[in-house]
Amino acid sequence: MKESLYIHIPFCRKKCSYCDFYSRSYDKALAKAYIEVLCRQIRALDRDFSTLYIGGGTPSVLDLPLLKKLLKALSKISTKVEEFTIEVNPESLDTRKLELFRENRANRLSIGLQSFSDKKLRKLGRVHNREKAIEAVQLAKRAGFKDIGVDLIFGVSGETLPEWIFELKQAASLGLKHISTYCLTYEKNTPLFLQVKKKFIIPLGDELLAKMYIEAINYLSKKGFKHYEISNFAKPGFESKHNMNYWQGNSYLGLGSSAVSFIKGTLAGTGKREKNISSVVKYIDKIKKGESLVSFSETLSKKKQAKELAAIKIRTREGINFKWFKTRTGYDFLKLEEKALEDLSKDGLFKYQRRKGRIIGVYLSKKGFCFSDTASSAFL
Repeated sequence: MKESLYIHIPFCRKKCSYCDFYSRSYDKALAKAYIEVLCRQIRALDRDFSTLYIGGGTPSVLDLPLLKKLLKALSKISTKVEEFTIEVNPESLDTRKLELFRENRANRLSIGLQSFSDKKLRKLGRVHNREKAIEAVQLAKRAGFKDIGVDLIFGVSGETLPEWIFELKQAASLGLKHISTYCLTYEKNTPLFLQVKKKFIIPLGDELLAKMYIEAINYLSKKGFKHYEISNFAKPGFESKHNMNYWQGNSYLGLGSSAVSFIKGTLAGTGKREKNISSVVKYIDKIKKGESLVSFSETLSKKKQAKELAAIKIRTREGINFKWFKTRTGYDFLKLEEKALEDLSKDGLFKYQRRKGRIIGVYLSKKGFCFSDTASSAFL
């Protein structure tokens, strides 16, 4: 069975105004202590993984010696994985770090650009500018990375459809292999949410957001990108294997503060999900004391695992093949999700896949992709 390893680096140069993930400002001494305990955990691992992903936060914010230490500890694992991704941000990326990543077998970069507009970047609380964003991609290509992806956000207050189209064109012109487009959400307790609450800013309407999303699908498809998941587009063969593992319902191990782990159950047994404590200081202290790092744990019944798999797999372009689902879960999809399919069919959010007149699967319609959260949650 394919299993993934995720390592969370919860440090940032500055917290973005829209972000509700656990992270904190970079502190060199604290980061040093954190990497030391992470390396201790990594060296204790005695199994292989199919993919490795270092995310955050901002992994590239770490100083060079700390990155070297972390990557050295991962050397036994990184030599065997199919895909090794590192998340980076433009403001903390340089040639030396890129060379270090390449030397340590990283073969995929995910760059947090978010936008090519200086005005939009300021609204999002990003610390880089348009020039630095483009430079980051160029540096990565010169360093020899072939598999480079970027994140883009749309739906910022005041943004227009032509402005979003310009960003898509800019991204497509850079020779990238992967582009992720995310609609801005106003999460509670973030600065942007408070600005909306106080009516300092007005969110864009649903109709305009839908047009922006459809534009991304249409334009990037014309440019040779395969729309393989709600927010993800890739050139053929460059889909994120790590994320596909998640969407296929495979097991994964999360190391680091606030990281989540999932152990897939057997056809006859239960699965398990755990989340680590969201505090760097407590994480370090508990490892040193040999105490549990888990802040939340739940056992997943066979049926709950099946329904969760349906909810995440429907978000992929290929949708759910009934035979595959039965093999993975032991459940007949049409019987398990009969009520959900009945409700969704009224709104035209999905289509049936047919072969020789026989229904063999289900997938989201174009409208379904626009209301993916509604469709996905209906299966839970």
